[in-house]
Amino acid sequence: MSTARESLLDIARRAVSGGVSILESKTMGSVSSKGDRDFVTDVDVAVQEHIRQFLANEAPHIAFLGEEGDHHHHRLDEGPCWALDPIDGTSNYIHGLPLFGISLALFENNEPTVGVIRIPALRREYHAAAGMGAYRNGQRIRVGTSSRISKSIISIGDYAVGRNAAQRNRPRLSLTGLLAARAERIRMFGSAAFDLACVADGSTDGCVILSNNPWDIAAGAVIVRESGGMVYDSDGSAHNVRSRHTIAGNDLTAKELVAMVGQAHTEDG
Repeated sequence: MSTARESLLDIARRAVSGGVSILESKTMGSVSSKGDRDFVTDVDVAVQEHIRQFLANEAPHIAFLGEEGDHHHHRLDEGPCWALDPIDGTSNYIHGLPLFGISLALFENNEPTVGVIRIPALRREYHAAAGMGAYRNGQRIRVGTSSRISKSIISIGDYAVGRNAAQRNRPRLSLTGLLAARAERIRMFGSAAFDLACVADGSTDGCVILSNNPWDIAAGAVIVRESGGMVYDSDGSAHNVRSRHTIAGNDLTAKELVAMVGQAHTEDG
């Protein structure tokens, strides 16, 4: 299995590398609205199509799930499947902020087992496969060793937009207040893939993302776990594709963050 998975990791890395070439060689083109304050660019679509075609050629037996276009119909429990976010952090990309990247994961038996994240503007590549460790630019990485939130930098996911945004933001705002009172610092990067990558390499000590889209989260979840970290749902159960939320850190910070998310929801009522 490890040899097969190593081969699939190599395919994923080459697929993402080709996507980066597309991203860096094309201008943004048109920007279209997918919903309330939610956008897609021509480059999102071009990167996704390039990677989809590459994967279809290299691993035709594996299904594909992409954020953009008409690829949302595939169920991840139907067999092995790639999950791609062609540009995670599209709003950052549109506004010229460097915190955006390509996130590609492989699901097997409903669990992500391979993950690749590229942050082109920072020249960072993160990759991992189950049982094979996690790496940034070829160097092995480990989660940070902070033992308390008061000495931790914690990132949080974007606030909700779209339908029922005000209701969905109440626990987010409550959590922000709790973290402001306890954490060393709070950060909001605007990219779930970057949030998780920073936990994996110890740049931050934890993250809370109150969502769980597989194309956003799966690659980072593999990379965090292979770096020695923990990824939980907000009820403290192990994170999986059916989880509502995504909480990551080392064993101590992640558990404390789970408790704080629970408190935030309780305070919200």
